[in-house]
Amino acid sequence: MCGAVYGPVLRPAFFCCKPSTFCSGLVYYKDMKYKIVLLAVFLGFWAWSAYKPLHPDDWLLENYLVFFWLPIIFISGRYFKLSNISYTLITVFMCLHVIGAHYTYSEVPFGDTLKDWLGAERNMYDRLVHFSYGLLLAYPVREVFMRIAGARGFWSYFFPVDVTLGFSSIYELIEWRAAANVPPELGLAFLGSQGDVWDAQKDMGLAGLGAVIAMTIVVFIHIALDRNNFWVEFKESFSIKPGDKPLGEVWLKDSWNKLSNGSP
Repeated sequence: MCGAVYGPVLRPAFFCCKPSTFCSGLVYYKDMKYKIVLLAVFLGFWAWSAYKPLHPDDWLLENYLVFFWLPIIFISGRYFKLSNISYTLITVFMCLHVIGAHYTYSEVPFGDTLKDWLGAERNMYDRLVHFSYGLLLAYPVREVFMRIAGARGFWSYFFPVDVTLGFSSIYELIEWRAAANVPPELGLAFLGSQGDVWDAQKDMGLAGLGAVIAMTIVVFIHIALDRNNFWVEFKESFSIKPGDKPLGEVWLKDSWNKLSNGSP
């Protein structure tokens, strides 16, 4: 019974539940506590970023991404929770982004340090963040593809790279239109191209490289922990299911026939 005495110690009331229920609650508490820590870390970086940014107008432009994606992460998290690894990777990337927003990407001090290390002629912080975009976000994308689309084998590694490159190109288009519709000085600060005519292509290339490296790491981990199943899934991902037919005109013909015959 609740509050039963075991020797001199009073049994706490929360032990009155079934062990499985208590353990589930404890796991949920630890899981939420970790997510709260991640949120607190990001909000700390964001508050610092918002305090006297070097170029306030550029800070606002950069943070439209935060204002758009943060609610989506919160709302989707109520119905589709990612792993703590994915949320950690997303948090690290968002922290890197708001650091760039505070200074503008082309004036982050650490970017000058990278410039010296790499012998470059420009601030390299934007290159670091574009590379980190692929390196850090390809895994969360993979988790979504595997759990929602059922991607397995080769496709579970290919599609994250493909989507990373796709979203990277979309972001470059957004940058172009945003820069074209604001005052020239603000547009240059937002683009951060620093006079490099191939800036967009290099940014996309680095994002793709980061995604390839991330998926390569996942491949090696999968092989190390579950070698047999890895090769089985990889082989099966190229298999054709029995009864498979082309789409296009074949699907259109079948659909039209069903519609003509009154079939559902």
